[in-house]
Amino acid sequence: MTGPKRRAIIIGGSMAGLTAALHLQRRGWDAEIFERSTTPLSGRGAGIVTHPELRAGVAALGLDASRDFGVSIEGRSALARDGHLLGEIPYPQISTSWNRLFQILRGAFGEGRYHLGKDLVGFEDDGGCVTARFADGSIAQGDLLVGADGFRSAVRAQVLPAVQPAYAGYVAWRGMIEERIAAPLLTPHLFARFVFALPPAEQFLGYPVAGPDNDLRPGHRSWNIVWYRPADERSELPRLLTDETGKRHDLSIPPTLIARAVRAEMQEAARTLLPPQIAAVVARLDMPLLQPIYDLETPRMAQGRVALIGDAAFVVRPHVGAGVTKAADDAAALAEALASHDDMSAALAAFETTRLAMGRIFIARARRLGSHIKRHFASAEEEAAAAINADPAYAMAETAQLDFLARMPAQR
Repeated sequence: MTGPKRRAIIIGGSMAGLTAALHLQRRGWDAEIFERSTTPLSGRGAGIVTHPELRAGVAALGLDASRDFGVSIEGRSALARDGHLLGEIPYPQISTSWNRLFQILRGAFGEGRYHLGKDLVGFEDDGGCVTARFADGSIAQGDLLVGADGFRSAVRAQVLPAVQPAYAGYVAWRGMIEERIAAPLLTPHLFARFVFALPPAEQFLGYPVAGPDNDLRPGHRSWNIVWYRPADERSELPRLLTDETGKRHDLSIPPTLIARAVRAEMQEAARTLLPPQIAAVVARLDMPLLQPIYDLETPRMAQGRVALIGDAAFVVRPHVGAGVTKAADDAAALAEALASHDDMSAALAAFETTRLAMGRIFIARARRLGSHIKRHFASAEEEAAAAINADPAYAMAETAQLDFLARMPAQR
């Protein structure tokens, strides 16, 4: 767009919001971020599997992600129930921590235009200006409102109130354990790799990430664990989300409140179902996190002067390992469309057309990769189609990679 400097109000101060703000700033916009949390977001998240597309996106912002970005992983391994090696493939990748990437983006945005404690309660779009209203009584006005406020997006709730997350039928147990504990149990060879185990109707994976304070020194790193397990939405999930006091939590439960019986049940299942070296690592987890898996697919990413990006638009199951990459690409596409069109409506329409298509591709891909994580199938055909995902060779080759996009050139 040409003319006077335009202002973007960005709701959400995590990865999507920061990348959107930085891209818009580089295009001459005045971008301001409003984050609902009252405390800095550092310390959130765990490991992130990166892709060349993500590192290229960071470089496109003029930021250096070539040094001290993460842990190099040279390949992938799959283990049988008794612990013996089923197979290995080379697959060079870099894993980083949520904190490290956030630190890079947050440092580049600087202070003064990043506001904590700003809980959006509503907005008005009069066609020429957007006015955002916050719970503390303050307002912000601009030419564009960007909903980058994630899974529980307040922006999406106003634009598309009928669009709600859908439970996938399974949960993920997550955690991180220090290298000094994990490596002797796994052997240094396995600690350094992306490791899979595939109990019936389940999937476990683990891989090395930076240690506390983004420490990349050998011996000071951590091992990131994700274990997907089916849990019926009516008979099992409510129990998993009920704490020691009997209180039921919606959507998720804080790690400190997970009932002792639920945690003990998980540990017993690990001893029964997982390879012994992995079960030994799981037994040493200090504060595992229980995460019900949801996905969400929106029919729109733009309306009036409002755009949705990242998890505010599409929540993709973690199997693709590209949530941050997708959010960064959304942000870049939004900034490019705004720079390429003088008319706001035309710009947002172009952005929406491109990114809606990609969001649907990611949703379909993640659903397929997780289709075997269930105990009951609607038909023999459905079960047969899902079975390929339980094959160790397929899981190693297809999980947490974006190579599949190269096989669909017409979509990019």
